[in-house]
Amino acid sequence: MTRLTDVWRSHLLSTLSGNSEGRPAWVDRLEEGTDAGFFGPGSASWIVHGELPTLVAGIRSLLMQALHPGALAGVHDWSRYRDDPLGRLTGTIQWLMTVTFADTATAERESERVRRFHTRVTGTYVDAAGRTREYSAGDPELLSWVHNVFTDSFLSCQELWGSRIPGGADTYVHEWTRAGTLIGVGAPPRSAAELRAQLHAVLAAGTLKSDDRVREIVSFIRTPPLSPAVMPAYRLLFAGAVASIPREYRELLGLRRPLFPAVTTTRIVLGLVRRILGRSSTSEEAALRRIARIRASV
Repeated sequence: MTRLTDVWRSHLLSTLSGNSEGRPAWVDRLEEGTDAGFFGPGSASWIVHGELPTLVAGIRSLLMQALHPGALAGVHDWSRYRDDPLGRLTGTIQWLMTVTFADTATAERESERVRRFHTRVTGTYVDAAGRTREYSAGDPELLSWVHNVFTDSFLSCQELWGSRIPGGADTYVHEWTRAGTLIGVGAPPRSAAELRAQLHAVLAAGTLKSDDRVREIVSFIRTPPLSPAVMPAYRLLFAGAVASIPREYRELLGLRRPLFPAVTTTRIVLGLVRRILGRSSTSEEAALRRIARIRASV
């Protein structure tokens, strides 16, 4: 049983971080720097991004992003997700954890790296009205959609499966405006109500679209080429992600709410993963060591 647990732990860590020890090279940079970063221990962002509901939130966010044809075109045209499915995942995790846990200078450099990449991601797509439009990953409309579905996914999953958010949902949304600003979002929402109003406005405007590309990416996210050892757990987390998506978006994705109690099942799976991986993340531990060093030098 111990051997099986060790194998599963290794597969999980490789999937999430690209490293079987769960500590990729960029985590070392989180120990460097001269300040506590944009948020700090006990903040809403540290709690939300340091807990295991992020596993489900990542799946949910990718599904929601796919509904905007401009955002999906960028993934379809530029992402190597078919050849390197974990590459995009680990790149996103690197940015998320760096902005959350690094010192301010490192977080700004990482966000600048993302902005430079966005300037190269350009092309055309057919919008929901059948018009051909040009896109850039740095377009305010696309940045806003990606930021909002990301924030909504991590907030919703934390509320379903995580611990209490310090200050509540509004505090998390307000804190995470900093991340939106760092990558160029013009007017990120500052409360949970404003967040959901912005999401609904995009839906009501008829911007979102369901087509063959959406079905292709949904199929890929449903059954990615992961290790057979982690696929059973992943399928249950996918079901939890689907169950957490509001009906109007779920229908556009062509997904049905699972017939079994996916929310409860996901809670059980996350509990098992927590027992295997432990409660704290390597990113948070590195940040705490940085902050302890700074305090000791004062």
